[in-house]
Amino acid sequence: MSDPNLNPQPLPPQQPQQPQYGAYQQPQPVGYNTMSIVAFILAFFVSIVGIILGFVALSQIKRTGEQGRGLALAAVIIGFVEVAIGIVVFIFVLIALGIAASQGNSTY
Repeated sequence: MSDPNLNPQPLPPQQPQQPQYGAYQQPQPVGYNTMSIVAFILAFFVSIVGIILGFVALSQIKRTGEQGRGLALAAVIIGFVEVAIGIVVFIFVLIALGIAASQGNSTY
């Protein structure tokens, strides 16, 4: 007449839980990505090269986690703005040359 629910057996002792640690991660590099610095400088002088190096630097920064993303983005933006300004100036020069040629003396 013993009911097992009235007299439960004690549970076995529990092992203390070991703290769970994450996988080892390498420390993040502290310095700036060199290519982003070069891209930023070259964006002012040779805009096409600055654009290309800026995209390469963004790719490297995404992979390595280095600093310098802002410099690389600035290089790309400045490069594209300079290319756009160059195209607009080139079009205005062509229009001015066309107008000057049509206004010239045509007495041959």
